[in-house]
Amino acid sequence: MAKRPPDARISGRRGAGTESQEGLTSSRLTMDSQSIWHSSLGTVLLLAWLSVGWGIGSTQGTASRTLVFGLEPQPRHRRQPGRGEWTPWGGWSACSSSCGDGASFRTRKCIRFPEEELCAGEPRQYRVCKLHECPGSSVPFRAVQCSLYDGKPIPGSQARYQWVPFHGAPNLCDLNCLAVGHNFYYTFGRVLDGTRCSPDSPDLCISGQCLTAGCDGILGSGSQSDACGLCDGRNDSCLLVRRVFRAALPSSGFFGYKNVTRIPAGAMHIKVTDRSRNYLALMNGEQRYVINGDWAIDWPGAYEVAGTTVRYARDPDNHETLEAAGPTEEDLHIMVLFQEPNPGIEYEYWLPRERHGHLQGDSSPLRQPHPRGLDLDPPRVPQPGPWTTLVPPTHLSIRDTTTERSRQGPTDTAQTGSCGRCQTPKGKSQRIRHYCQSDFVFRARILSKRPIGQETRYDVQVKHTYRNRFPLVHREYVWVSNACDCPQLLERREYLLMARRHVNYEHTLNRILLQRGSYARPWSPREDKLLRDIAGHCPRGRPA
Repeated sequence: MAKRPPDARISGRRGAGTESQEGLTSSRLTMDSQSIWHSSLGTVLLLAWLSVGWGIGSTQGTASRTLVFGLEPQPRHRRQPGRGEWTPWGGWSACSSSCGDGASFRTRKCIRFPEEELCAGEPRQYRVCKLHECPGSSVPFRAVQCSLYDGKPIPGSQARYQWVPFHGAPNLCDLNCLAVGHNFYYTFGRVLDGTRCSPDSPDLCISGQCLTAGCDGILGSGSQSDACGLCDGRNDSCLLVRRVFRAALPSSGFFGYKNVTRIPAGAMHIKVTDRSRNYLALMNGEQRYVINGDWAIDWPGAYEVAGTTVRYARDPDNHETLEAAGPTEEDLHIMVLFQEPNPGIEYEYWLPRERHGHLQGDSSPLRQPHPRGLDLDPPRVPQPGPWTTLVPPTHLSIRDTTTERSRQGPTDTAQTGSCGRCQTPKGKSQRIRHYCQSDFVFRARILSKRPIGQETRYDVQVKHTYRNRFPLVHREYVWVSNACDCPQLLERREYLLMARRHVNYEHTLNRILLQRGSYARPWSPREDKLLRDIAGHCPRGRPA
């Protein structure tokens, strides 16, 4: 048997094996490459997912993070718990009182999820309810509450008492009741809602607290009206007028009335201030004097005019103010009765912009030398006659305000028929009594007579003095405290007068006053003789 060459055998086997091995190797390579590709793709997707979830591959230290593969991070917002919401207000309850003033309330509910906070605000609201006035025989609400404990024992004592309200305790909204006939009070808890804090206060007690009603009528709201009268307004619907009246006295030294300004109808928050010894005067829309008119000075107080209350104040230094809340229903005219040089009269008020929008508000300082005036024409008042040229301030009268608060027409009591008969003192004893009680006893000639308000003023010439505790000059004014010609004095006649000195409580007026029933008789030589030795009958200690 012939032998095969070894190289051929080996070569043949190698060839066959090589093809088989190469096919296997190629198959394995193909499978391995596919596994590697799939594995790489999974790794890449895993890395991308991790990068998105955990920020792998992001750029650090910048405000915004940029991920590999250009993906932007999505911010994760944590939901914050909010507040609940109120339901609409319910209806108002019945008033706590059957007459007078009381309180009513309404409620609302807060709707919220468990994780939400409570609603902001109060669930209950109170308002003032005003009903018809209570009869005069009705018992006050606080007194009714105290009377509920009449005849019942209090803790720590078996005694029984009758109770009435006690208003001197510190807490106004406690039911403090005083034991009748005893000097102690007891507190029976709180008063009922709607009880007045005190008899003279409009504030009401709610849940033990004394609350004030706002301009919206809600108790404790704190709402206030602005200068225009709008509740919770911002003063943008009205304008402020503020001026200083600086007119000086004429060189002739005239003492008399002068126009200051006209305040239009509809004005609110009026204030006029004078810091001199001059006198402010007020006229209504019909140009009738209301305060300090016709050379008569009124007492400080409240005066009803133009649909509002004007409060007139005067201090001992004779500084005056006129104030009114308004709104006024007609024009008001401010006047001044000059007695000395004018240092400046300040006045201010608010006007509705819709009616007076053509006017300009005051944007300049209050005390500028020449304030810009509003084109408001002052009233035409007849100028006083020659008799007003020299009127010293000590000869003004004080008006009797008990019978007259505002001048609506003629008020001379002689025209009303209520004067009655004059009382004329007679006899020696009456002559001595009046002489000793008088500050002035003198002989005078009546030059003129003038009714002023509820009084009468006589211009007299002093002829001779018998008794004068205070100095007298040649010409004086004598005032009679009525307009009934009591005592009756005729012009161009001479009389023996026994008068007293009258000084007002501010010590700004000093005048000679003849009261009703004063000694005033026609002068005669006999009257003169009777007075010569009468001074010896007066008690000592008062100079004659």
